[in-house]
Amino acid sequence: MRAFVGIDFTEEIKDEIYGLQQKLKGYAQRGRWKHRDNFHLTLKFLDEISPAQKADIDEALLRLCHKERPFNLELKGLGVFTGNESIRVLWLGLAGDIQEMESLHQKVSQALVPLGFPPERRRFSPHITLGQDIVLEGVFEEIKRRAESFKFSSNHVERIQLFKSEQIQFKRIYTKISEYPLG
Repeated sequence: MRAFVGIDFTEEIKDEIYGLQQKLKGYAQRGRWKHRDNFHLTLKFLDEISPAQKADIDEALLRLCHKERPFNLELKGLGVFTGNESIRVLWLGLAGDIQEMESLHQKVSQALVPLGFPPERRRFSPHITLGQDIVLEGVFEEIKRRAESFKFSSNHVERIQLFKSEQIQFKRIYTKISEYPLG
């Protein structure tokens, strides 16, 4: 199964993210928008894993997370990863205990190397994907400025999750298959 390690958000925060996403859709000519239930923060993409690997991942991450402390994240600021003629990814940024989150990302990555999951080559750029292949009707900087008025609840991160990612009826579905409490 295709899988990744990430941080899930409360239903309240998913509703808040969805509210911003709906507002942003009004500025777009076209794009592929993430489903509300799929909002998350990826810590480590694993690709395909076997049942035996899942058991090893569970063991490694339970051991790691037991030593880590909960932390707070706030959602703040829009950003983009650009493509040729469109916004490849439109994302929501993070604030709060960023150092703790980045440290956890590093430790998750290091804990999974012995299991055959090499570290990412790219620099970790924590974000929540709102949409992909977006073509905006306006100037992004103006849309970004308008989005600054959105306020989000603080998210107290007490656990991380292992998600499976599957394509069902042409839709990408993320399902939590394991949880690892912090502390």
